[in-house]
Amino acid sequence: MDSFIGIRFKKETAKRFQEFSRTHFKSHTEALETMLDFFFYNEISPREKLGPTGRTIEASFKKRINAVIAIMRDMEKTQTKPTVAMIESLFQTDEPIKKPLILEKKFIEEKKEVRFQEKLNPNNQL
Repeated sequence: MDSFIGIRFKKETAKRFQEFSRTHFKSHTEALETMLDFFFYNEISPREKLGPTGRTIEASFKKRINAVIAIMRDMEKTQTKPTVAMIESLFQTDEPIKKPLILEKKFIEEKKEVRFQEKLNPNNQL
């Protein structure tokens, strides 16, 4: 059986530790050992800050994502859409209207209709 030793803590600190220990570990000894191992293996001091929290990282990601979205929208307006329009206009295949050359003259014989004819039947009188 393991032997125990008493350590003196302030009452508020001891209560905080007991609540933490009960929620996360089986015993107070296991909680304290895990905390000490964490600081020892990661070679950090409990007084050091570990860096930005999850909320600050999330906020910075949102800012960067919004900046990237703004850049992409600007590129679409200023580069992509005009370029696509120019390329489409290059590849449009409208047949040009064939106009006759100025030097070439064509004479087309027109068939003239006869407006008045003689009567073929002489018996018809006016």
